[in-house]
Amino acid sequence: MKLLWLCLGLILICAPKRGDAHSHSEVSQISGEWYSVLLASDHREKIEENGSMRVFVEYIHVWKNSSLSFKFHTPVNGKCTELFLTCDPTEDNHVYTVEYDGHNVFSILDMVPDDYIIFHLINHNNGESFQLMELYGRGLDVRSDIREKFVQLCQERGIVEENILDLTKVDRCLYARDGGAA
Repeated sequence: MKLLWLCLGLILICAPKRGDAHSHSEVSQISGEWYSVLLASDHREKIEENGSMRVFVEYIHVWKNSSLSFKFHTPVNGKCTELFLTCDPTEDNHVYTVEYDGHNVFSILDMVPDDYIIFHLINHNNGESFQLMELYGRGLDVRSDIREKFVQLCQERGIVEENILDLTKVDRCLYARDGGAA
């Protein structure tokens, strides 16, 4: 339980605060198409094949009330299935909550709205917790310096490099995007 409170405290301390580098108008620019590039967790089984957090982003929409809606695809029984989640903003700037496989608190760690975005998530479920990091790009991949930044941010949070998955080398359900056959 102490670890759980420590993790939550670190999220709130490390998360951007109101007035920090990323304004609401900049966050609103993340609306649109995205591609999952890298995925990491301190519980690797959550992001491996058939893991509950192995999802592939297609679209993010930023609402006027600062909520975020995500359209994901996830493989279920060999078929890509759509998953829609709406995330509520907290009092802290760029920190959101959503219920999916437990209670999740996540923040935007870094972004260039027309290029990439990096999320950090803490999941709490049945008295246990784990971290998840996601790197999305506007294109199918991102530059190597962005990949390196992601690896560094993971390591700073205790996620080892072996637990970072390169999603550009797996089936990301790309054929299911835009109403394609799943």
